[in-house]
Amino acid sequence: MFDVLLQMAGLILCGVAWRIIRPGGLEPVATRKVLTSLVYYLLLPALVISVLWKTDLGTGSVIIAAAAAFGILTGVLLSFVSCRLCHNKAAETGAIVLAIAFPNATYMGLPVLEATFGPWARSIAIQYDLFACTPLLFTLGILLAMRFGSGTESRANIYKGLLRIPPLWAALVAILLNVFKVPQIESLSGLLSLLERGVVPLMLFSLGLSLEWSRDRWRLLPSLIPVVVFRLLLIPALVLLLLNGLHVGGDVRTAIVMEAAMPSMVLGIVISDRYNLDTSLYAAAVTVTTALSLVTLPLWHTWAGS
Repeated sequence: MFDVLLQMAGLILCGVAWRIIRPGGLEPVATRKVLTSLVYYLLLPALVISVLWKTDLGTGSVIIAAAAAFGILTGVLLSFVSCRLCHNKAAETGAIVLAIAFPNATYMGLPVLEATFGPWARSIAIQYDLFACTPLLFTLGILLAMRFGSGTESRANIYKGLLRIPPLWAALVAILLNVFKVPQIESLSGLLSLLERGVVPLMLFSLGLSLEWSRDRWRLLPSLIPVVVFRLLLIPALVLLLLNGLHVGGDVRTAIVMEAAMPSMVLGIVISDRYNLDTSLYAAAVTVTTALSLVTLPLWHTWAGS
C-alpha cells in the first residue's frame, strides 16, 4: 500500500513541479484545464462505459451508493455543527461544508483503489462517485454553495446542469448495455481500453497542478482542523460502522471505506469561485487533506481490512 501511494505521490509531485517550473511557458491553470477537459469529456466516459458495461450491478451497487450518500450527508451535518460552534462567516461555512462533505472519489479514489486492489475496484470508485457523489454535488452541493455564497440560479437550471455531465451519460449508456447484455465488440473494447489508460496518470498529474500553498494560507490552518478530522477520520469511521451493520466485508468493505476517506474534491475550487465562497480556504483544505491522506489512507486500508 505504501509503495502504491509513493508512486502516486510521485505523479502528483510532477504536477506540482510543472506548476512551479512552467515548462514551455505554459500557464498551470490553462494546462490543468486542458488536461481535465480531456479526461472529463473523453477519457473518463470511456472508462465508465468500459467498467460498468461488465460490472455485476445489483445489491452491491445499492450498498455502494447508500454508503456514499450516508458519508456525504453525515459530512454536511457535522460541518454545520462545527461551523456553528466556531462562528464561521457564511463564505467560510460554505467552503468548509463542501470540503468536509464531498471526497475526491474519482480523481484520487479511482487510481488509489485500482492500484491497491486491482482493476475490479475501479467499479467501486465509479459507482461511489456517479451513483451518489456527483448527483448530490450538483444538487445539494450547489444549493448549499448558493445558500452560503451568492447565486441566482433556479433549481431547474441546477438540474439541467446535472444533465450536462458526460460521465453520467456514459454511466447511463453502460447500464443499458449491461442490463440488455449487449456483447462487447472487440474493436470497440480495444478502443475503450486504449482511452481509459490515460485516465489515472492525467488525473493525478492534474491534481498536482491544483495543489498550491502560499505564506498567507498559514493563517487558515486552525479553520482546517475540523476538515481534516471529519473528512479523513470521522466520516470513514462512520461509513465503516454502517458497512459492518450491513454485513459487508472483505476487500469490498475496505475499498468503500477508503473512498469515504479520500481528501476533499478538487472540483470544489471551481464551485467556490463561482458562488463567491472562501476559495483560499477551500484550496488550502484540498492541499492539506491530500497531503495528509497519504498517511491516513494506509491506516484505513489496515483498519477496514482487519
